[in-house]
Amino acid sequence: MIRLAAAVTSVVPTESTQQALGYPSLFLLVLIGALVPVVPTGALVSSAAVVAFHRTAPFSLALVFVTASLAAFLGDAALYWLGRRGLTSRNGSRWLEAIRSRAPEERLRQAQDRLADHGVAVLVLSRLVPAGRIPVMLACLLARWPLRRFSRGNLPACLAWAVTYQLIGILGGSLFREPWKGLIAAVALTVLLSTAPTAWRRLRRLVPAHRSH
Repeated sequence: MIRLAAAVTSVVPTESTQQALGYPSLFLLVLIGALVPVVPTGALVSSAAVVAFHRTAPFSLALVFVTASLAAFLGDAALYWLGRRGLTSRNGSRWLEAIRSRAPEERLRQAQDRLADHGVAVLVLSRLVPAGRIPVMLACLLARWPLRRFSRGNLPACLAWAVTYQLIGILGGSLFREPWKGLIAAVALTVLLSTAPTAWRRLRRLVPAHRSH
């Protein structure tokens, strides 16, 4: 029995090993999610926060925060730089076209109006509003903001974003003793927050159409 327990312990990764693998994975996934806005990065951060909340290692939550915010900031900066290259290129670029395709005209106009009225502060809110990051980024590109000016506003935006989704994970982790239950709760809440605004806009469009009939 003792030998069996020792064998199982040797197979299961230790907490330090899990951290060594987990943080680079989180960094890479958030970075990719910033470049390709399909990966649910908010859910990734919340999930990592749940796991870190239940760990005994010190500074686990702080490492999640630093990893997520740094990856988001670098990913945004890279995407913005690629978009600026597309603006100055004769044939544009697939990155710029990808940004344009994810910024509907109505959302882009709203982002341009808010950017003109409030400047850098809009960047902070754009990271917290679901599907708000890309229209504001495109508005900054069309306004010919240099990368340095965009980065100054995007840094607090990424910090606020990481804190928000980490708090969601901590909330989910504190509600349940078992980490997997907190993980499910955090992911469900993150998905709900990300899909609710889109569902609300579609509902508002359907209601006038229904009344007109």
